[in-house]
Parts: sequence; C-alpha cells; structure tokens
Amino acid sequence: MSFLNFYITFTVRLVSGHILPRPVKRSNVVFVALVRLTVGQNTNTSRVRQSHCRWTTCLTCPQLFNRFPTHHVAMEIVGNVKCYEWGKLGLDSFVAKLAQANSDGLEVKPDCPYAELWMGDHVSGPATLKTDGKGLDQAIRADPAGMIGSSTGQQLPFLLKVLSIRMALSVQVHPDKTEAEKLHRQFPDIYKDPNHKPELAIALTDFQALCGFRPHEDIARSLQETVELQQLLGAEVLAKLEARDPSAVREGYERLMHSTPEAIERCIAAMASRMQSADSASELRDLFLRLHADFGCDVGVLSIYFLNYLRLQPGQAIYLAANVPHAYLDGDCVECMACSDNVVRAGLTPKFKDVDTLLRLVRYDCLPGESMLFQPRLLQPERQPHTRTFVPPVPDFAVAEIRLPAASAGGLEYSVTNPDNGSILLTVGGGGTLVGEGREIRLSMGTIVFLPSSAGKEFLLKVDEAGEPFLAFQAMRNDFE
Repeated sequence: MSFLNFYITFTVRLVSGHILPRPVKRSNVVFVALVRLTVGQNTNTSRVRQSHCRWTTCLTCPQLFNRFPTHHVAMEIVGNVKCYEWGKLGLDSFVAKLAQANSDGLEVKPDCPYAELWMGDHVSGPATLKTDGKGLDQAIRADPAGMIGSSTGQQLPFLLKVLSIRMALSVQVHPDKTEAEKLHRQFPDIYKDPNHKPELAIALTDFQALCGFRPHEDIARSLQETVELQQLLGAEVLAKLEARDPSAVREGYERLMHSTPEAIERCIAAMASRMQSADSASELRDLFLRLHADFGCDVGVLSIYFLNYLRLQPGQAIYLAANVPHAYLDGDCVECMACSDNVVRAGLTPKFKDVDTLLRLVRYDCLPGESMLFQPRLLQPERQPHTRTFVPPVPDFAVAEIRLPAASAGGLEYSVTNPDNGSILLTVGGGGTLVGEGREIRLSMGTIVFLPSSAGKEFLLKVDEAGEPFLAFQAMRNDFE
C-alpha cells in the first residue's frame, strides 16, 4: 500500500470507527492537510475514488474535516462598533472607551455617537481575530467542532454587546420563535430572520428603562393626575382601571396606540405646556419632558404612564422575554441576546411602527417594577465565589459576571470555566492575566477573548497586585439546569 493510500484508508476508518480521540492536536494538522489534498479539495470535488480506498464510495470534505476539529487556543478578538444616532457622543460613551482600548487603530471622534460594541459572529457585524483580521464567523465556519463544539451548527447562538445610551430606544417587543417564523415568512423585508430575540441587560452605570406594564392602581393614579390623558382615553377606561377590570389596561393601551396623530399631538402639546410652567418636579415629569424634547409628539412619549420606569444600579439586570414591552432610556449596560434582528416597534422611533402586531403580541402582566429585576445565581460557591451567573429560561445564552476584589501583595488567582460550546470573555475593569493551554493573555479594560471549545475547560486568572477591582463578563450557551 502506498503512503497516500495508507493515509486515506486510515482516515476513512477513523471517520467511520472513531479510532482516535477528539480534538486532534496541533501535531495532526499536517496529517489533515495531507488528507484534504489527497481527496481533492483543491479540485472542486470531494469524491474519493474507490481505487484509493475500499472502505467508502463517497466522502465529502466537510464531513471529513468535521471529524478532525483543530485544537485551538484562546484568541483575542476585536469587537464591531455601531454608531447609531441614540448613542453617547465621543469619549462620553463607555462603548467608545472600550472600543478604543480594544482596537489600537480606533480614533474616537467627539461628535460621533458610539452606541454599541458587538462581540460575536452575527452576520451584520462579526468580530475579527486580532492576529490576522479574519472574521470570527469565518473562523467558526472553518472548524465549528473545534471552535464551538458543534458538528452541525456553524454559528454562536448568542450575541454579546455593550450599549451606551444617550437617547431612548424604541418602545418594542420581541416575538417568540413561533411568531418570528411566521412574521419572517409573511414580511421578510421587515422581520429578516426566523429566530426569537430574548435579551438580558446588566447595568454598568446607573441605567434607566421602561419594562413591563405597571400595576392597575399605578396606571389609574397616573390617569387621575393627568387630565389630558383622561380626555384622550375616555372616562370609562379610568373607571375600569379603578375597578381593576382585567381588560382595562389592554383597552386603555390599545385606545392610546390607535389614537389619531392629531389627537396625540394635542394631548402631548397640552401636557408639555402645563409641565413646563409647573413648579413641582417628579421623575415622570422629567422623563416626559426629556422624551418630548427628543421625539416631539411621538405616541411612545405617553407609554411612560403605562410601563414601569426602572432605574437600575450597576450590577442589576432585567431579562426581556418574548412579548414583554420595553425601551432602554439612558445609561450603559452589557447586553446578551439570541442571534436575531426581530424587533416589533410602536413608539419613540422614526422607523417603521408595526402597532397592530405589537398590540397582538404584547403581554399585559401588570407587575410592580421590582419584579422585573432578574437575579443571578452563585453556581459554584466554593470554587468560584466571585462569579454570579445570569441564567435565563432559554438555551441560547447565559452570562457570568466575574467581580474580584483588588489583589493584595502576592496577587490573586481565580478559576474561570470554559463550557463545552466555548465562550466570549469581556474585561470591563481592572487587570490580570488569563492562563490556559500553554498560553497567557494580558487582560485589561477592553480586552475581548474568544475561548474556543477545544481550548480547555479551565483557565487560571491571575489578578494584578495592588490594582483596581477586576470585572469581566463571560457569555456562553445556556447549558445549565
């Protein structure tokens, strides 16, 4: 048997019989390259001739190579910056500061809105490898088994972001998976993929958001104090709210969202005139005037009287399940979401408003604001006492917050776990060194590391001596029970 015939025969036996363990180490890369050349990858065909091997009649190269996931090491990546109008300007933006620290060549412009930093392989803005500028999406597709532990899927199920918000984002909901598939079929130009889009937002600074419908009594009290809203919605809506009629919030919000633009403009203009001349101040008054200044007589300005107004402290989080109405208002946050662009908007935006779809989908749970907060879990209190993990009820993602005290003389060593499907680690504050599989990566504010599935399960984090407290976030697929 010739040398090449031996390699082909052994390879096919390996593919069919799992002769060797996975992943294949770096020393086997030459072997894989020889096999790929032998089976004709460079000739636009993947058929193995029977004369070369009696064990198979047809074997495609992707099938072959997926049996040989390369052994990867941790790799630094460069995030994708998004400059949307609502972002904070220049170095007032935490996104800009992170991005500048993450990418040596980024010049921050003082009048540019740096809104989001994307860390993942999303088609609209994949991160790139710091070594050669190759897209993370390309690297994953080239070896999904070695990168994300999958022989079938070729994409991360999540997208990690940081947001810096100067102006409110739209009042919106995200459809569940079934509804997303239907909307994508019917309106592919608006709803561009068939996936759901649950989201988790963790505050980095003081963070403001609208989230979920307020309790009946709170909405009733707002209407009692706002005569212009009473006139717009009608006395019967207020009466139903005061009686805690189960249909009252739905009826009131639908009436609001279906009001004519002229009626909305009269209502908001009258409220703004009265509030601007009033001496008394309140959170809702200040919020109303701020939104009115930014969005004029957009109907979304009046949503603040129906939705919970939340003010999160750093480290607090909200989870936005399907059909929960929400709008981010101000501040900086880490966000993780399922990979999707599906947003059903109904206010505070110049974009298309799909009011009827939002009203059909939206959940009228009417819960107090504090119930919207999402609590993390301490999964390994003995081994990892400083790691809190946010575990939402979806398989797409989970986020671990690693918050370590400043190290004293001698430093601090801490364990970081890499799950079976790989993960992304973002350093937000402090400094240290990540050690694993014979490689060390220096961590500081803005460092983003992709940890491939084949890079090992445990990494050692060495926190700098006498430095700042260390803070990082690690996004991963949710394989927790």
